[in-house]
Amino acid sequence: MSAPISNVRPEPDRVLVDIVDYVLNYKIDSEIALDTARNCLIDTLGCGLEALTYPACTKLMGPIVPGTIVPNGAKVPGTSFQLDPVQAAFNIGAMIRWLDFNDTWLA
Repeated sequence: MSAPISNVRPEPDRVLVDIVDYVLNYKIDSEIALDTARNCLIDTLGCGLEALTYPACTKLMGPIVPGTIVPNGAKVPGTSFQLDPVQAAFNIGAMIRWLDFNDTWLA
């Protein structure tokens, strides 16, 4: 007979603890850093919404089972999709990266 599997959650890795500490507690005093982050966010949202005009991108998007709506699921910006977190992450990632990929593939 094999030994039972423990259901006790181990302590998180030090790297994860450091990342969480940084995200929660680091004070950003640089106005230029905040402006840069804001511009990156706006550019990312713009690229994602523009990608919705490309059928090759939108055919990759949506629920795995057509017509499925996940109550309290994650919404995909610019669409009517409300999906499970994993599928929503893929959809949002595809939108955001679509124009980046197409802008640089020849470079």
